Amino acid sequence: MSAPNNPHDNPAALKELQDAIYRDKVLRARGMSNEQRFDEALELTNGVFERMAEGVMWQLGLTEPTEVWAEVRRRMDRLARAQDHPFYSVSSAS
Repeated sequence: MSAPNNPHDNPAALKELQDAIYRDKVLRARGMSNEQRFDEALELTNGVFERMAEGVMWQLGLTEPTEVWAEVRRRMDRLARAQDHPFYSVSSAS
């Protein structure tokens, strides 16, 4: 018995797979009501936060949930500050 073909070994097959997945996601989203889309967005957000917490636990060796979520909050605050920071400013030419 041979192993199934790995699409990563064939760029054309990988592109075809990516396009099929994207197409399926778009068709599924188009079939959803606004409420279903909102619920899906919340589920995705919750999943991202869970992965962030798992990353904190792994990186820092934390096990206490209050410490883990405090660190997640600290990191999110840091990202917000970086996003709000004006890297470029417009100055009037003299």
